[in-house]
Amino acid sequence: MRARRPPAKPTARLSALRGKIDQLDEKIQQLISQRARCAQDIATLKQQSGAANFYRPEREVDVLQRVIARNRGPLPNEEMARLFREIMSACLALEMPMKIAFLGPEGTFTQAAALKHFGHSVSTVPQAGIDEVFREVESGAAHFGVVPIENSTEGVISHTLDMFMNSPLRICGEVELRIHHHLLGKGKSVKGVTRVVSHQQSLGQCREWLDANLPGVERVAVASNAEAARLTAKDARAVAIAGSSAAEIYGLNVLVSNIEDEPDNTTRFLIVGRLDPLPTGDDKTSLLISGPNRPGSLMGLLAPLSRHRINMTRIESRPSRRSLWEYVFFVDIDGHVQDARVRKALAELEKSAAFLKWLGSYPKAVL
Repeated sequence: MRARRPPAKPTARLSALRGKIDQLDEKIQQLISQRARCAQDIATLKQQSGAANFYRPEREVDVLQRVIARNRGPLPNEEMARLFREIMSACLALEMPMKIAFLGPEGTFTQAAALKHFGHSVSTVPQAGIDEVFREVESGAAHFGVVPIENSTEGVISHTLDMFMNSPLRICGEVELRIHHHLLGKGKSVKGVTRVVSHQQSLGQCREWLDANLPGVERVAVASNAEAARLTAKDARAVAIAGSSAAEIYGLNVLVSNIEDEPDNTTRFLIVGRLDPLPTGDDKTSLLISGPNRPGSLMGLLAPLSRHRINMTRIESRPSRRSLWEYVFFVDIDGHVQDARVRKALAELEKSAAFLKWLGSYPKAVL
């Protein structure tokens, strides 16, 4: 039997590079500590001036945009922004630990969106439904809430839109999250599986894969993907469609990865709260409007946007629930309510609309 060779000693070049990394790590740690102390000083100044809001989304967007503009690699922009997001999250936690409500249970894509936006130094609080996320923030039990609003494959989440009809909360930000769906189960294969459990949106986003690979297997819609994973952990004959975090939390095996029909499958989430972010120069404004029930009403409502050259990025109609066959329109436009053109357009729109509700002006999603 041949004797094992002793491990090769690192070359002088390798040792020098490792030493340089150690020196850089020390400098990085010192700079992060300096940044954290600056954050504490800012908190003290805000407390002395009576400022109520420690979290300023427009400031964070400005920092991230400058991080991306400075980046020359080799780390990609998304990874560099993520690192700085976590530094900002940890520093903000020194000023004011934040509680974020999200559509639960633990392991949902909504929780992943909350952590992408706020970083991991916040406390995320799962809620059983979208309405409960709104109530948690409305009551003051959470600083902000995160709810899904639309998916690139399956379209709008109607329940979220409906909540804005009567809620006093405003939209303070948005998050876009690339969604990768995995088939999860207790076993090692799909043999003997009798049903697929997931959120209705996820079942729709994986429809073609399910038709081709699990034809005839019952599809059961539940409140969230994480709930599907939790139920599957108790049922050997079920499989769930969910993300990798749900697999880890509920002890499931990933049977098949990335079963979404569209490779660019993305979901947009909204940050809801009572904050009014200041303009950043790259903002979005959301509106809720309705007009008289007569021909050409919608065209008349949107005319002020056209006259003032304001780009409308989305429009959705929902029953108003006030009278039969009356609808309200959820509209997203480019710009901030403090922009002169937007302000003039909204002033005209208010005169012609039967109902107008400003839902918020907020920074567009960064990566």
